Amino acid sequence: MNPFYTESSNLLLLCSHLRSSSGPPSRESVLLNKRVLYLKGEKLLTYLSDRPKKWPKKFPKINDRLEATEVARQLLQHNLLLRASKKEKGILQPVQSKDFEEDGLYVWVYEGDQTMSNVLTAVLILGFLACVCFPIWPAVLKVWVWYLSVTLLLGIIGICLVRGLVFVVFWILGRDFWILPNLFDESLGVAESFVPLYSFSKSSGSLLFRATVLSLIALSVHWAISQPTEFDGMISAQRDFLDDLYSGNLLSDMSQQGKEDIDKPRMKSLDDLLMELDESEEEEAGESVIDHLMEEDE
Repeated sequence: MNPFYTESSNLLLLCSHLRSSSGPPSRESVLLNKRVLYLKGEKLLTYLSDRPKKWPKKFPKINDRLEATEVARQLLQHNLLLRASKKEKGILQPVQSKDFEEDGLYVWVYEGDQTMSNVLTAVLILGFLACVCFPIWPAVLKVWVWYLSVTLLLGIIGICLVRGLVFVVFWILGRDFWILPNLFDESLGVAESFVPLYSFSKSSGSLLFRATVLSLIALSVHWAISQPTEFDGMISAQRDFLDDLYSGNLLSDMSQQGKEDIDKPRMKSLDDLLMELDESEEEEAGESVIDHLMEEDE
């Protein structure tokens, strides 16, 4: 093995390249309640020994898989990689071993350049402060945030309905077809949730059960078609619903005047105080007259 790969500084440079987009593919998982990136030993050895086109010229050539194994063992001994084993789906557990094997799983301990991570942390903090200051935002920004939230909600509902409808159609035909099958898998990262775009496999449901569901759907469609048509009214009601949703009327629990005065201090004016005082004096005078009349009757 070339002595270049025994120095810590050179190994850090090698890890920076391996962790980049030009390096071998990695997957996300959870190790000790922390999200990590890992790869198979076979893929790492293949990458090191095959020397892809984007291999940096400053790194000496690795001649074969045996030398690649020695380089990978150096990464383990310098605590840049950690061997792990799969505990369950999406969960890894550490393995106390410094020996490198092709069929093993290895977690990246080296996190690379933290500049982008620091920038994203700063953006997260600023975003949190902006959310806290939402009550003092201009009215125009508040309206646009409401529009964006409603659009996102309708988009999510639409995606769920389309996925469910397509799945039911193919399931009746004896196949399981999912659009974005990992969309709601909490054990995966954001990028992996959109991979693959679809999955297609043979269904395991019984033919009798699928036929029963198809019959129920057919009866429901026939009943809906046979009813008096109110399609225009339904379209109009749907349009009114969306208008109310985007305008915020569905969630309104106060008058328009209350909305306009929401940021004003809730203190009574002098006129209001004097009016309340006059009303209280009139009530006391009326009560005294009633008491006087009752005494005369007695």
